[in-house]
Amino acid sequence: MPNCKYLVTLLIIFITSYCNAKTLADTTIIKSHLTALTKTEKHRTYNNIDQLNRTANFIKSVFSQYSDSVFFQEYFADGRTYKNVICSFGTENQKRIVVGAHYDVCGDQEGADDNASGVAGLLELSRLLKGKKLNYRIDLVAYSLEEPPYFRTEFMGSYIHAKSLVDAKAEVYGMVSIEMIGYFSDEKKSQSYPVGLLSLFYGNKGNYITLVKKFGSGKFAHKFCRRFKSSKAIRTKKFTGPPALPGIDFSDHLNYWKFGISALMITDTSFYRNKNYHQSSDTMETLDLKRMAKVIDGVFKTLITL
Repeated sequence: MPNCKYLVTLLIIFITSYCNAKTLADTTIIKSHLTALTKTEKHRTYNNIDQLNRTANFIKSVFSQYSDSVFFQEYFADGRTYKNVICSFGTENQKRIVVGAHYDVCGDQEGADDNASGVAGLLELSRLLKGKKLNYRIDLVAYSLEEPPYFRTEFMGSYIHAKSLVDAKAEVYGMVSIEMIGYFSDEKKSQSYPVGLLSLFYGNKGNYITLVKKFGSGKFAHKFCRRFKSSKAIRTKKFTGPPALPGIDFSDHLNYWKFGISALMITDTSFYRNKNYHQSSDTMETLDLKRMAKVIDGVFKTLITL
């Protein structure tokens, strides 16, 4: 008969495994956020100012349920006013981590994966972070104007935000861009790459989330990737490459790189997997909410253990 010490050890292992397997992010809440973001009267494009403002107000209203530090960062682009929405936790800490996602879309489409999925991730992170003891200040930032015609310009919301931190001499540990986290496929040849040979190393099934960083991306990016993978929240692969490689800088983290801030992107690899990219077919019905929730879990677990 096994001794009591052995049985206690087995019980601890079972409880730990159960807790680790349990998804913290709520798919019902995520679906509600995606519905509010995508099923709108107009699309969230740069020229639909009223819709962008309604979306910004919605994001602010959700953030305000979980934090007392929520505000708009307004700025002008071509004579019009656009807004980033910022929500902070752990404001007693000097050093901060930025987690961002853009809420605008490219053209007449719902933009469910690109990038309502990332924004829904931010909203669910705000719920999970409420009341948690943190070692760093966490700023959740929903950006405007990531998409064309403003991509790679100084009118991107993420450029405005990154520059404001540098101008204020804020102590920034690092930045995480949440860019398309909802599309997965277990079918063979559902995953492609900028270089075909990469399929030999990463496989041809789009059944994982990717942590993307550039060579020499800094201490934060390296540590975040290591902690995220060790959380075992979801099947994860890490990719490190030169910024010139197509797709590696196709999101808001590029503006933090410009200011020398350690940053990375979390993504389902965008158009290398999701053929609905920048198409009217990019709807929430195509997303895998269960795996999306696991991605959010991975981000949350990493943030609270850094």
